[in-house]
Amino acid sequence: MKIYLSALLALLLSLPLVAQKNQYEVAAIGFYNLENLFDTLDSPVTNDADFLPTGRLLWNSERYWSKQANMAKVISLLATDKTPDGVALLGVCEVENRTVLEDLAAQPALKSRNYQIVHYDSPDERGIDVGLLYQPRYFTVTGSQSIPVLLEDAATGTRDFTRDVLHVSGTLQGDPVHILVNHWPSRRGGESGSGWMRAAAAQVCRNTVDSLTTLDPNVKIIIMGDLNDDPNNKSVEKVLRAARSTEKMKAGELYNPMYDIYQSGNGTLAYRDAWNLFDQIIVSKGWVWKKAGGWQFHKAVVFREPWMFQEEGAFRGYPLRTYVGDIFLNGYSDHLPVYTLMLRKR
Repeated sequence: MKIYLSALLALLLSLPLVAQKNQYEVAAIGFYNLENLFDTLDSPVTNDADFLPTGRLLWNSERYWSKQANMAKVISLLATDKTPDGVALLGVCEVENRTVLEDLAAQPALKSRNYQIVHYDSPDERGIDVGLLYQPRYFTVTGSQSIPVLLEDAATGTRDFTRDVLHVSGTLQGDPVHILVNHWPSRRGGESGSGWMRAAAAQVCRNTVDSLTTLDPNVKIIIMGDLNDDPNNKSVEKVLRAARSTEKMKAGELYNPMYDIYQSGNGTLAYRDAWNLFDQIIVSKGWVWKKAGGWQFHKAVVFREPWMFQEEGAFRGYPLRTYVGDIFLNGYSDHLPVYTLMLRKR
């Protein structure tokens, strides 16, 4: 009798969870810095000298395909505990060209998802770009553009070239959405000395958000990327106007679910034994205002598994990357991926 009652109680307690799971559809949207995903071919338009078979890193076909398999392994696992299809959309950065994304989508771990690609060549001085992978069963592209981030070197008056912002518009199973994929300028030269460049990139996103919200105050926008700033930095909090909470959101403000994750000590990359959370996914009011209907934001996640971290040496506990200096580690990336879960009532 005691065994029967225990089993009955366990069943009753599980019913709300089962009911909730059956009441909602789940879609996952992610971002991943792929850390120098270069091919092995010499390109006249990219600074790829290190990533050649004869280059400093001895970057050959064996290492390239191992890197591709490693990236595919991580991506294939994102959000699969919540949806068997994994991420419906994935923004990426630090890719050399469209070809490396085609090779990634064709990897055995990802091929069945039929990821399609949106990519433009950026004028970045290193030759790295951003891109978007999407599953057509979830997302239909209706338009795309590459928006330049115009930076002028104050000392010389010449243009400082960086990554464009990728703007992709489409429908997420019927819901009109806009995706902005970013890789803001690095902190090279120091955080404060380079902050104006990230503020300029943030302003490009802010201008796009303002244009879209003027047409529809409840438009669904996602800003994702390696911002090279944390959620509490000026570029994100002040220029982009990404708020920590959905409560008392002011007109035009965005919601940054990564803020509390960062405040808890979690991050996506380690530097000098401290964690930063540069990889962020930020959403507009339409994703968190229930009256807007359709897909709604539920949760943000930093994806981490034990095998993604270095187990020994000076960088023990850091993300296991492809190289440390000139030493090939056959790892993944120096950044951890992030994703959000979106829910929709059936």
